Amino acid sequence: MKDRRTFLKEAGLVGLAGFVPMSPLLASDLNADKLMQIENYTPQWPDGSRLVVSVSMQFEAGGQPVNAESPFPQNMQKGFVDLPGESWYQYGYKEGIPRMLDNWDKFGIKVTSHMVGSAVLKNPELAKEIVARGHEAAAHGMDWATQYTMAYETEKKFIKDGAEAIKKVTGFEPVGYNANWLRRGTNTLEILQELGFKYHIDDLSRDEPFLLKIKGKDFAVVPYTIRCNDIVLMEGKNFSADQFARQVIMEFDQLYKESETKRRQMSISFHDRIGGTPQMVAATSEIISYIQKHKGVSFRRKDEIAKMAYEDKNIIRE
Repeated sequence: MKDRRTFLKEAGLVGLAGFVPMSPLLASDLNADKLMQIENYTPQWPDGSRLVVSVSMQFEAGGQPVNAESPFPQNMQKGFVDLPGESWYQYGYKEGIPRMLDNWDKFGIKVTSHMVGSAVLKNPELAKEIVARGHEAAAHGMDWATQYTMAYETEKKFIKDGAEAIKKVTGFEPVGYNANWLRRGTNTLEILQELGFKYHIDDLSRDEPFLLKIKGKDFAVVPYTIRCNDIVLMEGKNFSADQFARQVIMEFDQLYKESETKRRQMSISFHDRIGGTPQMVAATSEIISYIQKHKGVSFRRKDEIAKMAYEDKNIIRE
């Protein structure tokens, strides 16, 4: 059975796309799969990998607003502080991130930590440790404010302040960005490029990186995930740790098959107070052990993936 790219090429549909009438659905489909138009396309990554896995470790705890969302009923009376909710967030920097850092070292992988500026300022030694252990520090706003409603200059300051907090504490200059709940605004990418960022992750549209044109210049997208994300599956849907592990492994198996003929990136996301619990670190160990048994798989920080995207002549451009 032919794969889709071979079918389109043999049928001549790619070459005829601009010359013969076709349904809007087919035309849209062809535009969406721009890799079909690359003459010498190879599924292999520039570094020789067959499949690249990208792990996110969100460093948010300590930067949350008073009475932020938590596993407890959201019924606090006005004027009072949700003390057990506060302790749930504290777990993220007291136990969660330290446990995850030890686990990454155990398996010899490096991750991208999306850091909220105010969380970094509250726990500077932990932020320094993340970078000292070889992980990427990426920006995640100054706090949990709603970004997409901000005016241009307000948003620019918000992003810049968060990035500068990271650089001041860790010495690492962030080149990647993640908005709160991925909800960037219409000006965000232009602002990021203006501030010197190289990529963002607030996009779910592909399972591989691609480049956009922002004001005539390339800007990389390193896609994120809500499918393999502990805050969505564990905290939002009440999955058990073994269900989480099974779902992520199923995702890997399918992407690994597809990687025979198509560039594939797998994303997994962990949050400090969720992914750093004992049961989730055990589940993560099971996932990583399974993945590392497969040939041609590499774990990459997102800044490394973005760098490959810029240097890759076969990268998809939108």
